[in-house]
Amino acid sequence: MNPYASQLGNRNALDVISATADQLNELTRTIGAQRLEQPSAPGKWNAREIACHLADCEIVFAYRLRQSLAEDKHVIQPFDQDQFAKPYRAYDLPSALAVFGAVRSWNVKLIRTLTPQQLAKPVNHPERGDMTVQTIVETMGGHDLNHLKQLEGIAARSTAA
Repeated sequence: MNPYASQLGNRNALDVISATADQLNELTRTIGAQRLEQPSAPGKWNAREIACHLADCEIVFAYRLRQSLAEDKHVIQPFDQDQFAKPYRAYDLPSALAVFGAVRSWNVKLIRTLTPQQLAKPVNHPERGDMTVQTIVETMGGHDLNHLKQLEGIAARSTAA
C-alpha cells in the first residue's frame, strides 16, 4: 500500500518530482522570512521545518533508490520522522533548500536512466509490504505534493495577512 499514491492523481510522478525544487523555492519566497516559523496548522511543522523534512526525506529516497537497484529484494528501512525532526530548530532554510535541490537533482538524473525492468524491480517495505522501485518514485511525488499543499496553505495565509 502506497499512502501517497492518491496525491498524484493522474500526474506523472517524474514530472512532479522534477518540478518540486523550483516550487519549494518559490513557495518559501512567497511565505517570506517573517512567516517561516508559522506552522501549516496547530501542532504541525512550520515552513522551515517542512523544508528540512523534505531535505531529510530526499536523502532517504536517494539511499532507498540506490539500494533497491543494487540488491535483490531489498528491504527498505523505515524511519521515524519525528526523531529525524528533533534537530530541525538548528537548521536554516537556505541549507535545507540547498540539500533538497542538490539531492533531488541527482535523484531525477538517476530515475531518468532507469529501464522499465529496473522500475519494476521488487522491494519490500516492512510497514507497507511488497512494492517496486516505481512505487518509490511515486511515493516521492505524492510526498512532495502533500507537503507542497501544506506550504501553499501557509503562503496563502501569509499573502492575505
